[in-house]
This record gives sequence, C-alpha cells and structure tokens, in this order.
Amino acid sequence: MKLRDIYARDGLTFSIEFFPPKTDEGEQKLFAELKVLETLQPAFCSVTYGAGGSTQSKTVEIVKRVREQAAVEVMCHLTIVNQPKSQVRGVLTQLREAGIENLIALAGDPPQGAEVDWTAHPDGYLHSRELVEEAVAFGNGWFSIAVAGFPEVHPRAVSAESDLTYLKAKVDAGADAVVTQLFYDNDDYYRYVENARAIGIEVPIVPGVLPIQSAPQVRRFTAMCHSRIPPRLEGMLVKVEDDNEAAAELGIEYATEQVQGLLDFGVPGIHFYSLNKSRSVTQIFENCGLGALAGSSR
Repeated sequence: MKLRDIYARDGLTFSIEFFPPKTDEGEQKLFAELKVLETLQPAFCSVTYGAGGSTQSKTVEIVKRVREQAAVEVMCHLTIVNQPKSQVRGVLTQLREAGIENLIALAGDPPQGAEVDWTAHPDGYLHSRELVEEAVAFGNGWFSIAVAGFPEVHPRAVSAESDLTYLKAKVDAGADAVVTQLFYDNDDYYRYVENARAIGIEVPIVPGVLPIQSAPQVRRFTAMCHSRIPPRLEGMLVKVEDDNEAAAELGIEYATEQVQGLLDFGVPGIHFYSLNKSRSVTQIFENCGLGALAGSSR
C-alpha cells in the first residue's frame, strides 16, 4: 500500500525505522526484534541508507526480505550523496521489480570526514528535490514518496524561512508526506508545522521520535543531526551518564511524555527511530495506548 493511502486512512499512523546491520548476527537480531514489533501492527517500517550510500546493497536486500517475510509494509530510504544518477536509477529499478512502492527521498549524510556542504557527484543530484522529481517520473507514479523535515532547521539552510521554502518545493515536486528529523523539544515541532501550514504545505508532517538508549549515544546523534538537547533533558542525562540501563528507562519516560504531547497536538502519526531494538518502542506504544489510536490505519 502506498504512503499516500496509508496516511489518508482514519486513525494514527504508527511506523518504525531500522538500519541495515553490518553482520549476519546483527541481521538475525534485527529480524527477531521485528517479530516482536510486528505484534504492534505498525502501518509500515523503513530501512535507512548509510552515509554516502555506503549500505545501498544491504538496504535493498533488507527491504526485500522485510517485504517477503514480515507482515508489514516497508519504505526504503534512498539518498543522493556521492552517487551518480545511474546508480540511483538502478536502485529505483530494483525496488520496483521487487514490488516496493514507498521510499523516502533524502540528500543523505556526507561520507565520513566530509563537510556539511558536500560536493555533488559530477553526474549526480545536488538536492533531494531532484530525487523526488526523478522518482515521481520513474514508472509513471509507481512510487509514493516521503521527504525529510527539520524542526530545528537543516544545517545547510541559510534560515528557517528558506528551509521551509525548500520543503515546499519538495512537496510541490510530488512528495506525499514529510517525516521529521529527531527533536527533543516539542515546541520546535509545533512551530515548524504551523509555519509550514502557513506557506501552503498540506501533506502530513510526521514527527520522528528517537528514544534515548544511552547518554553518550544521544549526544553523538544530536551533534551529528545538528539537533539540541534542551536544558531540562540535559539535567536528566547527567544523572545517567554512565548507566545505560537507567538511560534507557529515562528514554522511555521522556519519549512517552513527548509522544503524549504530540498526540494532544493532533499529529497524523509517530515515526520511531528504533535503533533496531523493540524494548523502548513497545513500552512507549503501551504507555500511550497507540494501539487503540491507530484504529483503521493499520
């Protein structure tokens, strides 16, 4: 089922993101965790691409396997950094041949050691909007496409206003939904949605939520994503700096509060960055009663 149809249904759309494991053991663990998460009946799951397209073959392989073995719809990440157009078109061909209808079109993270203002491949795309246009044209509407949104402003944007203008360009190019970067202050998301609606962006803007697993990890992720840790959360993190179990419990508690606030705001869905683990997502799902809210969207 296409994303545009999933988000058109009544009820909350609950989705989960994974990354491609680097080892066979990691892959086995991922599919064991997926079996647990399947019981929550998410509307779809997504599989990420590595920096510079480094996990391309593994991402496509995992997406195909999820499609074949799991009782859940799947969305593939596709990026443009460090890749020629021919390579991107090759992936689009593979996805269509495998029956994959949904993708999220991203610029992607630069290769390790590269700057934020990376240089495009000489025969590649410079902006994710171009990837949206390519995917829309490819196969006469076969793909339903999501794009990324940045409540705290994309690191390459010159201003919040220009960032939203570019988001609108991606939507106008054919994107059916926006999935946001992680954030830990809901006010950033609320403001982002209100400003996006004010300039005519009408597609679903879905908040991406990352439950904390450890203090060092969340510091690394927020630095990489150019997101901030609010003072209140920072005060909590320093108390669990060297205790990953306590940090995971804090992550469940904080994300539960976050999700409840987002539900009260009236979000179209919640997209969880699971880090290939079911524990936190399952607990937050239960804490917030997401099963009852999902209704006919699952």
